[in-house]
Amino acid sequence: MQQTTQFNQYGKDLREMLILRYEPIAIKMIRSEAEIPEGAVDPRKDKGEHLAFCQALAMTRRDKKTVYMDKYSHWCWNPLIGLGLVECKEGSDSFEVVCRNLGMADLDAARKFFAKFPRLQYGEYIGTVTAPLSECTFEPDLVLIYANNAQLRSMLWAVKYMTGDIVKTQMDAIDSCIYSCVPPMLGREYRVTIPDPGEYERGCADENEIIFSVPSERVGELVKGLEFFRSIKLGYADFSKEMKFNFARPPFYNELYALWGLDEGEVWEK
Repeated sequence: MQQTTQFNQYGKDLREMLILRYEPIAIKMIRSEAEIPEGAVDPRKDKGEHLAFCQALAMTRRDKKTVYMDKYSHWCWNPLIGLGLVECKEGSDSFEVVCRNLGMADLDAARKFFAKFPRLQYGEYIGTVTAPLSECTFEPDLVLIYANNAQLRSMLWAVKYMTGDIVKTQMDAIDSCIYSCVPPMLGREYRVTIPDPGEYERGCADENEIIFSVPSERVGELVKGLEFFRSIKLGYADFSKEMKFNFARPPFYNELYALWGLDEGEVWEK
């Protein structure tokens, strides 16, 4: 419970420091029904409805709902495969159906592409639970943050400060539900993902939103980096637009300019 409480605090800290419009999402892969939190919405059992996984994510971040989805609730094929809920082996009938419908000009290229598509091991999990990070009653496997570009910039800066490295990611126009979840779960690395057309049309993602994936054990690292920049008045909320020439700069600018024989100027005070 103490660990869960810490994640709840991280959720509050992230929303406060980044002024997030919506809740960071805690995601847990479920191995048995005993792990399903009390009060979680099961779309098919409770409402007689089917959802796309991106719609469950939207219900969590926008409406603060805890949502459980097993394979019977999914209304989109890709999460079923990517989350390991159904089998889709290379060479099988289902594999061929997918490859014919990937929107790629060459079928052989589609087969090679989908053979490498990220997926969790088939049969390892029975479903997923999503909940607001600030309210979740479980330890998540992954946290998703839907942010605007400026908020993402602050998070990338915080990660670079804490790790000494930049976030490395791959971009695709579709399948954001899988790219934002499966590679970070497998590799335990941060990732940036563009919401795909399905998330835009059915999952209520805005055109200026982008997804930042944070493995659960790295949430504290991200929060600590954000707190550092806030402490030196370079946090997300500290920036404001200006068009001023000869603007004040950090002291090390003058140090460099003196070494290069260039004009020095006013030093900022923050």
